[in-house]
Amino acid sequence: MAVGSPEVTLFEKSRPRLEAIAYRLLGSASDAEDAVQDTWLRWRSADHAHVETPEAWLTKVLTNICLNLLASARARRETYVGQWLPEPVLAGDRMLGPSETAEQRESVSVAMLTLMERLLANERVVYVLREAFGHTHAEIAGVLGLTEANCQQIYRRAKQHLGSDRVRVEVDASGARKIVEEFLAAAHSGNTDSLVKLLSDDVITAGDAGGVFASLPRPITGALRVARFLRSLLTPDDAKREMVGGRPSLFAEVVNGMPALVLVVDGRVVVVMSFEVTTEGVAAVHIQANPAKLARATRRWATAEHGELLAEAW
Repeated sequence: MAVGSPEVTLFEKSRPRLEAIAYRLLGSASDAEDAVQDTWLRWRSADHAHVETPEAWLTKVLTNICLNLLASARARRETYVGQWLPEPVLAGDRMLGPSETAEQRESVSVAMLTLMERLLANERVVYVLREAFGHTHAEIAGVLGLTEANCQQIYRRAKQHLGSDRVRVEVDASGARKIVEEFLAAAHSGNTDSLVKLLSDDVITAGDAGGVFASLPRPITGALRVARFLRSLLTPDDAKREMVGGRPSLFAEVVNGMPALVLVVDGRVVVVMSFEVTTEGVAAVHIQANPAKLARATRRWATAEHGELLAEAW
């Protein structure tokens, strides 16, 4: 297929949407890239004369590839070292996809991507296509080879599994910086109570290091326990610097729609600590330190604008 052909142009126009769907389905930017590339290979060899609706064809092929990847991912996660968290994506990355509605923004939050791990594969597909991309149940039924009524039932079941009474607070770049600055000041104040006041009573913190570094074997819950852990984690020492490969610079950024503390060493993103902010305070702190899950963030960091330093070196 020649570069510049209508088929190539059509696929490249669809690529951002396909990446955004795959990321929500898989929780992994690298796996999403692979799924879209596999979709391209199938598109390249397809008989385009018999493809009536290219967008629907591409969505169906991508979804089937993601369903296979989800099945193998579940098997891999049974032997995953430590906790599993989704791969963080920095603001402005096209993989975040549409963000016009609260539902679209919510569907790509770290908290929601983590919760979606509870869903069956079909539930995740129906929820993502309906909630984030506005597909009708009839369209989703065609993608999955199910009846429309069955898709409606699956959607209701997925919504029940993902239900939450928490009201999340959305932030822009300046709001994220203010929250992260306040959080850092409290963590470094020497007074645990000042940090506890920023947290909800049932706050949870989870960390993913992929077995590369020592990490939390299970989540920590409760404001006092989480505050003590985070104070210790954010106190710099030589062991932590050695772990991340040097003295990191600290930035406040928006990651998956939420404020985040980003640690960078020599242009390499080494830790992303994202905060789920609710009307009751910070309800969750997700810490991603697995190098394999920070490659896209590092590429994005090299080319995108980002905020001023919070601290020159940690």
